Amino acid sequence: MAVSLREITLIVGVVITCYWNSLFCGFVFDDVSAILDNKDLHPSTPLKNLFHNDFWGTPMSEERSHKSYRPLTVLTFRLNYLYSELKPVSYHLLNLIFHAVVSVVFLKVCKLFLDSRSSIIASLMFAVHPIHTEAVTGVVGRAELLSSIFFLTAFLSYTKSKGPNNTIVWTPILLTVILVAIATLCKEQGVTVVGICCVYEVFIAQGYTLPLLYTTAVQILRGKGSIPFSLLQILLKLIVLMFSTLLLVVIRVQVIQSQLPVFTRFDNPAAVSPTPTRQLTFNYLLPVNAWLLFNPSELCCDWTMGTIPLIESFLDIRNLATFIFFCFLGSLLVFSVRYPGNSSKTVLMALCLMALPFIPASNLFFPVGFVVAERVLYVPSMGFCILVAHGWRKLSKRNVLKKLSWVCLSIVVITHALKTLHRNWDWESEYTLFMSALKVNKNNAKLWNNVGHALENEKNFERALKYFLQATHVQPDDIGAHMNVGRTYKNLNRTKEAEESYMIAKSLMPQIIPGKKYAARIAPNHLNVYINLANLIRANESRLEEADQLYRQAISMRPDFKQAYISRGELLLKMNKPLKAKDSYLRALDLDRSNADLWYNLAIVNIELKESTEALRNFDRALKMNPNHKLALFNSALLMQESGMLALLKCISS
Repeated sequence: MAVSLREITLIVGVVITCYWNSLFCGFVFDDVSAILDNKDLHPSTPLKNLFHNDFWGTPMSEERSHKSYRPLTVLTFRLNYLYSELKPVSYHLLNLIFHAVVSVVFLKVCKLFLDSRSSIIASLMFAVHPIHTEAVTGVVGRAELLSSIFFLTAFLSYTKSKGPNNTIVWTPILLTVILVAIATLCKEQGVTVVGICCVYEVFIAQGYTLPLLYTTAVQILRGKGSIPFSLLQILLKLIVLMFSTLLLVVIRVQVIQSQLPVFTRFDNPAAVSPTPTRQLTFNYLLPVNAWLLFNPSELCCDWTMGTIPLIESFLDIRNLATFIFFCFLGSLLVFSVRYPGNSSKTVLMALCLMALPFIPASNLFFPVGFVVAERVLYVPSMGFCILVAHGWRKLSKRNVLKKLSWVCLSIVVITHALKTLHRNWDWESEYTLFMSALKVNKNNAKLWNNVGHALENEKNFERALKYFLQATHVQPDDIGAHMNVGRTYKNLNRTKEAEESYMIAKSLMPQIIPGKKYAARIAPNHLNVYINLANLIRANESRLEEADQLYRQAISMRPDFKQAYISRGELLLKMNKPLKAKDSYLRALDLDRSNADLWYNLAIVNIELKESTEALRNFDRALKMNPNHKLALFNSALLMQESGMLALLKCISS
């Protein structure tokens, strides 16, 4: 069924009503890394870099990369940057538009399985659901929005692949494969639409039920009948879909160079927990996510660390929630695949939309960098909204419950819309976002740290210190929290307390295990504790050797730690060891040859070593990397003058 202009106007109007205030929000949380710190958005960065780097602008080849390959999403950020640079309004406006598009396309999908009224209700619930604020109001949530557009259009395209007399129409299938590839380039979960297409083909398009499939398979195996033509059609179409999916997965694995991202126990504690704690906790997270869809009253931007305590025993009462969830889900699944009829088909497709897109984020097959993330529920919520609308239709048909069902529906839609409108203001700034999260969860040290960071950015170090200290109380073994405390003490010129805090952070670093890769057991940024501590103590001339030892220790733990080489080079120059300083800078340049400051520092070392020609060459390299590098320009001119190269100086100035 087609979507009318009146329906489109209604859905778009509701989306605008719920999200107009998101236009007044800034860049917060993950937006900082994906937008503000991402050089891939700049016009000066070659466009091809988008296809070599991850979502955050880090080369996929680097170990610290999150391996999230979403070049088409980053491309839209780049278009925003071309239009308004780093003014957040255009970024939020485009997110709002994309959410409206998704809601309208979702309405068209709903009409495949629901009547017109129920479809509008499902689409309205999707448009206003508060769980979507992270995906819509948080700019990085655009990955979900873009992927969902192509996800849904790929599915709609596939529904047209059945021609008259059960023939195969190949054009929609080819278009489906292309749209799946595009959806995957927006976000990885886009590939899961193939699974939904497969289920649709077997149980909806061809009308099979599980008992009928079983009976057909038994007859074929016993030689009592030939393979039905419809089944051959299914197999052919599914082979094409699965082969295309496999090709996409292989390409994806090649892009990430067969490496999974490195996460720590602070990101996802259950992922590094022993059996059965890991399995019990991960299974419990499924009803937790379902509850967020059912009751989005307490939303939190960050569910890592100690937000959800581990389930360490079978006697934990929370296992009952897991049991009830699987019983309910199982009963719906049995009903949907066992019995024919429109109702079972609707339930089956709703369950597919809920479950299949959620699998990559479920932690059940491979660990991810979070415990719960509200934005990954964007697509699964579609299935939830279809289930609710379908249930509402069943209730509203009964005269006794008709009025009550309308009252309950109105209350749900209105309260959800108001919650969404209010929730948007939480994303106004980092301070408001993390303070709202602390109201929901006070057991997550990362939230205390993030409020501290927000206050630190405002130069409010005294208040920031209180939040950083609270983070160390909530999670005493959080290395980053102790580093934050140390840095804040340093900013307050309390060097003794700063050193003590850095020493605590250093003592929490895992010891090197012979034969085991160090980087796989700790976040790379935690190694900064050695840099910070060394930078602090080298202010004391009598402790320069101690500082050098700390730099060398960081390098021994991670040979590709560029900042350690840079900081050590500065120290060695201060210690009158220019040859060693030169070696340190050369090692850093092996890791990053596009760093203008590094070439400048190397040129300064060349001057110390009386290597004027080499110094000029390196100053020139620094200026090629950054033509506005004033220190390189000034010192190269000064060196030319001192070397009697005035003619060359005149050429440069002209």
